[in-house]
Amino acid sequence: MNIRNYLDSTYLKTPKQAGLEEGQNVEIVLKFIHEAIDENFKLIMIRPDMVAMAKEVITKANAVTLIGTVIDFPEGESDVMAKLEEAQRAIDNGADDLDFVCNYKAFKEGELAIVKEEILRCTKLGLDNNKTVKWIIEVAALTDKQIIQLSSLIKNVIISNFKEEVYSSVFVKSSTGFFKTEDDVPNGATVRTIIMMLENASPLPVKAAGGVRSYEEAVEMVRLGVKRIGTSGAKAIANGEDSKQEY
Repeated sequence: MNIRNYLDSTYLKTPKQAGLEEGQNVEIVLKFIHEAIDENFKLIMIRPDMVAMAKEVITKANAVTLIGTVIDFPEGESDVMAKLEEAQRAIDNGADDLDFVCNYKAFKEGELAIVKEEILRCTKLGLDNNKTVKWIIEVAALTDKQIIQLSSLIKNVIISNFKEEVYSSVFVKSSTGFFKTEDDVPNGATVRTIIMMLENASPLPVKAAGGVRSYEEAVEMVRLGVKRIGTSGAKAIANGEDSKQEY
């Protein structure tokens, strides 16, 4: 197993969140981009305003590293038009993967029509532009039953509206990594939540994001069946070390 093929090396902090000046934060993003190229990671996952810069760096390096970005991050509460507009800008700037935050709050309030519409329209935009689409469901904000229901809802929208050959390009993803929990409860992927997602999202693939901080944990996730892993500690994990990063 080449774990690098599964790793989405991730840096999603704003300057304010990182406690840095804007220029300092850009330098960290550049470090992550160059590291992803050098380490042959599958993808670099960054904020939308960094996509154009990443595209320029990767193109100059003649690298094959993919560029992913997050849409409506981290709350996922924007309406479908705002999501579509942000996604289109990311596409225009060179993004390969679009990780949308699902409006899980609307889902929890029973507003299923809102959720179904955004999944359908945003997925169509991504697929029409030959992009990989991922839907972040924020498992730490959901009960076990809700994880099962939302994973199933996403699956059902996709299989009802798209051809089977595109299923592998639409993921269900566990977490933003930014959800605040109480009492140090994990806010990202756990074995339990990933198993529920795998069982109920299939045939769609699953991405484990947040909380994977060691090579052993990453291997465990792959053996469970995940196809991608989002982590800000990709280099440490790839080298068999434990990551000290938060995400």
